[in-house]
Amino acid sequence: MRVSEDRENIPTLKSLSFDPELTPGARNAVSVCLRVQPHEKVTVITDEATAEIAASIVHELERIGAPYRAWLVEDLAPRPLADLPQEIAQDLETSQVSIFAVQAQTNELRSRMQMTDIVNRRRIRHAHMVNINRQIMLEGMRADFLKVDRISTKVIEMVRRAKHIRAKTPAGTDLTAELNPAYRWIKTSGIISPDKWGNLPGGEVFTTPGEVNGAFVIDGVVGDWLCAKFGDLREHPLTITIKGNRVTEASSDNRELQEAFWRYTHTDENSDRVGEFAIGTNIELKDVVGQILQDEKYPGVHIAFGNPYGAHTGAQWYSSTHIDVVGRKFDIWVDEEQIMRAGKFLIEA
Repeated sequence: MRVSEDRENIPTLKSLSFDPELTPGARNAVSVCLRVQPHEKVTVITDEATAEIAASIVHELERIGAPYRAWLVEDLAPRPLADLPQEIAQDLETSQVSIFAVQAQTNELRSRMQMTDIVNRRRIRHAHMVNINRQIMLEGMRADFLKVDRISTKVIEMVRRAKHIRAKTPAGTDLTAELNPAYRWIKTSGIISPDKWGNLPGGEVFTTPGEVNGAFVIDGVVGDWLCAKFGDLREHPLTITIKGNRVTEASSDNRELQEAFWRYTHTDENSDRVGEFAIGTNIELKDVVGQILQDEKYPGVHIAFGNPYGAHTGAQWYSSTHIDVVGRKFDIWVDEEQIMRAGKFLIEA
């Protein structure tokens, strides 16, 4: 008997019909990005809103013959999740691979951090698919991730030697990141290893910066639950000022967005601190679509305030929050060499 068959809800997920158009993205996730083997146990975590996508992923695990256990979070605890359900935590302890395909709700970051703490400690190959939807499955998840990995490798080889990176956009972004050689650069190209769990769709290299200063015009998206609420910000961008690595000003003609972002980035003492400086490398994405899971991989610079993922970058400080911000059509210079113009890489993979 498969591990998947010993819970009452799993036959429902196994038998749930799904659009076959989801299959290429699901197969990419299971066979290319995670490289699941028939002998490896997989934990699948999903919710009611994402069940169809999870069903397409489960179908791929069935095709391979890998044992798995799938969990519908609403079966275990009320939403939003205050903490990671113990049943899921215990199951993760016995898995080599995990997939998290769930729609984020307000104040659930703590439960996700509890999950990734286990993933990091156990060195699980983990696909983080927060807010995955049909559009992303049909676009970003159909990318040639081996191609994305090649350009990501080229970029990370350059930035690991750099002292500073400058980024500008036509919308008004102009910021400089001074890099700290003590902090590691991480590549999450979609090819997931035990060394670092990865968001899917993949395509970025990131570090914790030494210090960022300048202006960032967010005409793409903001992260976490604000993304679902405010979507694509092209028509109503949020402009932020960063001094000494912290947000000092935020302004937008959308006052609700402005106030929500300011509250989020002032949750704790480091919520306003730049914890991540990243370059998106998914060269198969053509524009921002209003979904942070995909949009942070769009070629360009994005930064995040709050948690610096110190277990990976080496940063020694902590925050209970993490929110990404994304812009469009970047020019990027690594030290004095321009590597991107108007959102297009100038370097060959």
